Amino acid sequence: MTTQLGPSGDTLLDELQWVHRMVRRDLQTCRDLAAAVTTGAPTAEIRSQIHSLQTSGPLFQLRVSCLRYCHFVHAHHGAEDVMLFPAVRQAAPELGPVVDRLESDHRRVSDLLDQVEASVRELDGADDRVAREGLAGALNQLAVDLLEHLQFEETALAPVLAGWTHW
Repeated sequence: MTTQLGPSGDTLLDELQWVHRMVRRDLQTCRDLAAAVTTGAPTAEIRSQIHSLQTSGPLFQLRVSCLRYCHFVHAHHGAEDVMLFPAVRQAAPELGPVVDRLESDHRRVSDLLDQVEASVRELDGADDRVAREGLAGALNQLAVDLLEHLQFEETALAPVLAGWTHW
């Protein structure tokens, strides 16, 4: 399977789907990391995988670690909240309830991202097993909620964004 490095078209929907593909890909990396954490992978191996995200992470060719990934999603959702959603409300007032749900999703995902960040910091704590389980649980819950959000957002906003070429 090849990964597109840029949007496949010129619409805002194309760009949104391109960003979401990168988010999904990195979420799979996080899920794989969560599985390794729960099966007792050596700390050095976990750090190596997180370092791999940092040195070869696909998000915009930046050096992204697990923590930077969380910051990226926070920033992406912040931009949507400030720029995209007000424009959608203006262009398609009937989508107000959809935007309300998306904003609520962003708050929920933000809390989950904060849990992942806190769990990563606890890996060097006294109870390694508890820290590992906490991180794995946080990563898996983030993946479930964020993947559902991405799908809903793409589907619900497609009618509006498919015709927009500039944000």
